[in-house]
Amino acid sequence: MFFGLPSLSALGWAQLAPSPDAPPVSNAPAPSPDEQSVATFKVNVNLVDVFFTVKDKQGNLVPHLNKDDCTITEDKVPQKLKNFVAETNQPLTLGILLDTSGSQTNVLSLEQDVGGQFLSRVLRQKDEAFLISFDVNVDMLQDFTNSPRLLTRAMSKAEINTAGGNGAGGIPGAGGGTVPTRGTPKGTVLYDAVYLASNEKLNQETGRKAMILLTDGEDEGSDHRIQDAIAAAQKSNALVYVILIADRGFYGGFGYSGYSAMKKLTDETGGRLIDVGNNGKKLEAAFQQIEDELRTQYVASYTPLNTKLDGTFRHLGLTCGDGMKVQVRKGYFAVPPQE
Repeated sequence: MFFGLPSLSALGWAQLAPSPDAPPVSNAPAPSPDEQSVATFKVNVNLVDVFFTVKDKQGNLVPHLNKDDCTITEDKVPQKLKNFVAETNQPLTLGILLDTSGSQTNVLSLEQDVGGQFLSRVLRQKDEAFLISFDVNVDMLQDFTNSPRLLTRAMSKAEINTAGGNGAGGIPGAGGGTVPTRGTPKGTVLYDAVYLASNEKLNQETGRKAMILLTDGEDEGSDHRIQDAIAAAQKSNALVYVILIADRGFYGGFGYSGYSAMKKLTDETGGRLIDVGNNGKKLEAAFQQIEDELRTQYVASYTPLNTKLDGTFRHLGLTCGDGMKVQVRKGYFAVPPQE
């Protein structure tokens, strides 16, 4: 499947198949008037699930907390927890977003090798993952699957794509970098990739969800802003991890400026930013850290005291124990179920 971002606003991604979780269509006869009157007495319970990890002062994961160890607030108002569970085995839905712009030329093979090993380790029987690449376009390399083999094969086929053509090298903005030299000025549509992955893939899934971006954090030419990408990820309830990776030599020694944007993206969604440069050992360690965190999560559930589903953003505050660091999304959008 190929998705050209110049036509994104008009076409977007292809229509997805109905979710397997969708309720079946009923062919039962219409209820009697008495049954209809009874059916009008319904209660809409808005339960908020908050996934998070906790680390001690030394940065070690804390795996054995209980309900009494943590407190949660919504817009600074304390909430009563209904459920609190350590989610080590709940199915995981994972999206891998692979930067294939010119700046990744010398690290793509490293990402493919280490990323394939990670997928082989992390995916369990009930998990599923998809893989997309982004550069001047956004491409679906592998749709949802439980097969590490299919994902690894798709990742191995990813190619560098610049305005100068696949595998072109050179100076940014001169046919071989992150800025194309012809057509609509697009280069690395990172924010569009996050927005699409959130809205078109993860938003339809339930349970634990995460995105892992392998990128230098530079965006050039996206139709969406970073705040749009953050809001889409928050609405899909997906954690975003960014592994900051690139060949610094590509930038002629001047470095790159994607760190602050990616820090904002990960902090707002409850994920984490890990800078590995172009070091293979650091990349392996980064994937291991993400795997450990995804398998040492908690989920806390509560019914908000503010029952209005008005689409506004609600700020979350979560504390656990003394001196412990909680990794959690900054909040959520209170949207009606039909949205």
